[in-house]
Amino acid sequence: MRILYGVQATGQGHISRARAMSKALAVYPDLEVTWLFSGRRKEKLFDMDRFGDYEHRGGLTFVTEGGTVKYWKTLLSNNYLAFLQDVLSLSLKDFDLIVTDYEPVTAWAGIIKKRPVVGIGHQYAFGEKTPKRGCTFLQRSVMSRFAPVARQIGLHWHPFDKKTLPPILDLTDHESCHVGKYILVYLPFEDQSVVTRWLNGFQDNEFVQYSADLPNDQQGNVTRRTASFERFKSDLAGSSGVICNSGFELISECLQWRKPVLTRPLARQMEQLSNAAALEQLNYATVMEDLDPNIASRWLSNLPVAPSIRFPDVSRSLAEWLALGAEKSLDHLSKELWMQE
Repeated sequence: MRILYGVQATGQGHISRARAMSKALAVYPDLEVTWLFSGRRKEKLFDMDRFGDYEHRGGLTFVTEGGTVKYWKTLLSNNYLAFLQDVLSLSLKDFDLIVTDYEPVTAWAGIIKKRPVVGIGHQYAFGEKTPKRGCTFLQRSVMSRFAPVARQIGLHWHPFDKKTLPPILDLTDHESCHVGKYILVYLPFEDQSVVTRWLNGFQDNEFVQYSADLPNDQQGNVTRRTASFERFKSDLAGSSGVICNSGFELISECLQWRKPVLTRPLARQMEQLSNAAALEQLNYATVMEDLDPNIASRWLSNLPVAPSIRFPDVSRSLAEWLALGAEKSLDHLSKELWMQE
């Protein structure tokens, strides 16, 4: 069976999920998977050996400034003609199954060429019972039309919807974790110099700050590191807590490894605002609306006990589901996986 698997590469979370799925799918020798990434320039992608000779397209992306999504700049900055050309030129005839993790080129190619597409991702988890915040008409329209699919498989921290599965995680066993003296900081949508100065205000704490825009250097109590997949996971495993935006994948990893989380949702971004609402409802993390020194100081001085959660191996179950032709009942698969938690 030949599978085309599209991945939205704007953030590292989608790529991290793809790594987990790549390992799980590799168990099946009869599967031939072609990976397609879009949403970030190819030269900005790193540590991609796992995906072999992958495809790349321009896709669509969001413009953020100072931790806020700029919708008008987003609408004006994307090259829609090039996107349409990518969609129309993408050949699907050689593939038996098409999967997308919120990647728009594969999703829209499936619609235009009348091929059903399976959507696997967090953005497909926002059903009626899922906590939502900042849900304007424009944002709902963008989310539902960005990468529409015939069959949705949502991922979330709780079974808000009957077709929702637990997170797909690319982590080693919990036993590899230990609690160090530093706080890991990953706020990729913020001005990194502003983040460093903010962290410098907490002199009693040590921080490791990550961003693709940072050099490897030391700024007082802040160790700054450029993006690196392996090193980031190692530093996450050894951290005493994490300060991050409200993206789904990193917080899922923190929950699995029982790391306390202080999260700042990306302003005017429905997914992250809704994630923050879910975290508050589940009592899984501390939320701050901006880089609030008072909230951060209280959190740092008395780190919360992380919730005791153990998500199952979703990538293995999904790989088996795909290898069998994606025909098994999703309701049954969801119940089966949540019972393993």
